[in-house]
Amino acid sequence: MNHWLIVPVVLPATLAALTVLMFRHHLFLQRVFSTTGTAALFLISLGLMVRAGGGAVEVYELGNWPAPFGIVLVLDRLAAIMLVLTTLLALMTQLYAIGSGWDARGKHFHALYQFQLMGILGAFLTGDAFNLFVFFEVLLIASYGLMIHGGGARRLRAGTQYVIYNLLGSTLFLFALGTLYAVTGTLNMADLAVRVAELGPDHSALIRVAAVMLLLVFCVKAALLPLHFWLPESYANAPAPVASLFAIMTKVGAYSIIRVYTLVFPPSLPATADSFGVWLLPAALLTLIFGTIGILGAHRLTRLVAFAAIASMGTLLTAISLFTEQAMTAALYYTLHSTFATAALFVIADLVRAGRRDADDLITPAPAPPARNGLLAALFFAAAIAMTGMPPLSGFAGKLLVLDAARAALAMGPIWAAVLISSLVAIIGFARAGSTVFWKTHPPDPNPAPDEGPPRTPGALALVTGCALIAPLILLSVFAGPVTGYLADTSAQLYAPQGYISAVLHTPGVAE
Repeated sequence: MNHWLIVPVVLPATLAALTVLMFRHHLFLQRVFSTTGTAALFLISLGLMVRAGGGAVEVYELGNWPAPFGIVLVLDRLAAIMLVLTTLLALMTQLYAIGSGWDARGKHFHALYQFQLMGILGAFLTGDAFNLFVFFEVLLIASYGLMIHGGGARRLRAGTQYVIYNLLGSTLFLFALGTLYAVTGTLNMADLAVRVAELGPDHSALIRVAAVMLLLVFCVKAALLPLHFWLPESYANAPAPVASLFAIMTKVGAYSIIRVYTLVFPPSLPATADSFGVWLLPAALLTLIFGTIGILGAHRLTRLVAFAAIASMGTLLTAISLFTEQAMTAALYYTLHSTFATAALFVIADLVRAGRRDADDLITPAPAPPARNGLLAALFFAAAIAMTGMPPLSGFAGKLLVLDAARAALAMGPIWAAVLISSLVAIIGFARAGSTVFWKTHPPDPNPAPDEGPPRTPGALALVTGCALIAPLILLSVFAGPVTGYLADTSAQLYAPQGYISAVLHTPGVAE
């Protein structure tokens, strides 16, 4: 077995425990060990992606217990992509937290951060549906602590709302797993794929119920309309580096849909073929429309970014709902793009707020720091171009891939109309926000009111991180061809799951 497979789970868990037990009173040591650990996770993830690039599926059996009796971690191309995406984003946002001083505003930031990484990376690697639930709960607990980091009534209220909605989703998750286990007697995803395919028509109703419940759980995580209510306030009020890391959180829901509904409940399965396809695409399009309207009507910069995250999930889930190889390639490319675009916008919004005494009102003009206004305006302009899908950045290529994949769909007209019109409306919304923030400003008040306090001054590291988050958007545009080629191979592997099943269950299968 390749023991490197378990490192992305064990390393952040160990660092989190050591941070709490040994370094809780030493912020400098917390920063050094946590950042070094995150950088190591990124390098390990790169190595794992190189190994997965050949097409082989690697399995790690904990305690040498074979599947389906033991817990397994599984590495394929999709898992490797998500590992690299998560760890690179985590490293950048952690550097921003240090450079902006966010990690010093409360206790245990770095320990919670590592636990959060453990939950996310574990969810991407696990080959067991129950352990997917376990990792969901780990990242939920850690994300709640990170969300209320720094205190404040508004942040506490948003965090409570976030936890309530996600706990309801967790309860539904348990019901779905119980139903699956009652029918099949297993929760290993590869074994589920085999047993569900062998079930007769007598069990089709229960399987359909379990499939729909699982999809509802994943749609809560992915903020699909009408299960999105927790996201706008939660993301808008979370600390900036936390909100930036949360750009990957909704992708955990999207990843779960991709994994489960190409492996366990593929489109070819008669029992579930029509159980979700009828409403998933309309819900995704409504999510895109709702998020875009939120961009146009947002009165705060952070809420505008939160609604942009919802709109991007609408576009992503639109591609996923088509359930074809070409559409899955588009969805994976858009996943990479939207994660970095959303994270960059949250960081830039925080940098803007720093010069406006933590105000992000888009109605009342406020002072902007003259020395940095040009740089921040350029960063905001680039991130807005990427998020709205304008050329030349990766958002344009991502939406073109989605539109091209929709040409063969029966709902081509509504998909094209929703994507193109929402892009135009989003451009108007971001243009309004940019003109208010960077043009309709006034000189700083030399004698501010006592309750206003001085503006925050993030360090050079924070500004460098803001610029660095734009770099992946540029690289995705420049290397769109090789990236989509790798993603096309990933989609082909997803839609030929026999290799995954054979690797996990040690049965003869189709070699890559």
